[in-house]
Amino acid sequence: MNKPLEALWAVIGLFLTILGTMVEASLANPLASWGDRASSTISLGVTYQVGAVLLVGCLGGKNAGALSQIAYLCLGLSPWFPVFTQGGGLSYLAHPSFGYLLGFIPGAWLCGWLAFHRRRRLELLALSCLLGLLTVHLVGLLYLLLSQWASGEFGRLVLQYSWQPLPGQLAIACAAAVLAYVLRLLLFY
Repeated sequence: MNKPLEALWAVIGLFLTILGTMVEASLANPLASWGDRASSTISLGVTYQVGAVLLVGCLGGKNAGALSQIAYLCLGLSPWFPVFTQGGGLSYLAHPSFGYLLGFIPGAWLCGWLAFHRRRRLELLALSCLLGLLTVHLVGLLYLLLSQWASGEFGRLVLQYSWQPLPGQLAIACAAAVLAYVLRLLLFY
């Protein structure tokens, strides 16, 4: 992929990640049409943030994926752009979830590297999304271990930031792989 196109995907990835942070992921509820009490959507308990990280890796490649997430972290750590879920600024370095944000960089890079390693196939894109998600969690867990071990809340934080959102994030990763496959098919690459 040429450099201007990578830069364009990095900018798109930055905006998708910011937008994904603000939008809660949900599914259509097929039971909603049977009764008046059922909601038309079911919340997945996560936002589309991780989906945006993985999607830009699958569409823009490793450099665009990593650049978009470096820009996202720089914006969020600055005092002027509170783009993270609970604000922003340098104080976010002490937040237990910051390691997961830090994991977006290698997660997007690995996802992009695998997605363009071979010819476009849905299985390859799904594998790249799953390994990208795994990388995000591994970096987040390592950050938690180093920063929160002495606090005595390590187990609770692992449940809160890794275990509980994982089913919703797996669904988002699968959706990102399918969307990336269709978009790359339509864009002829």
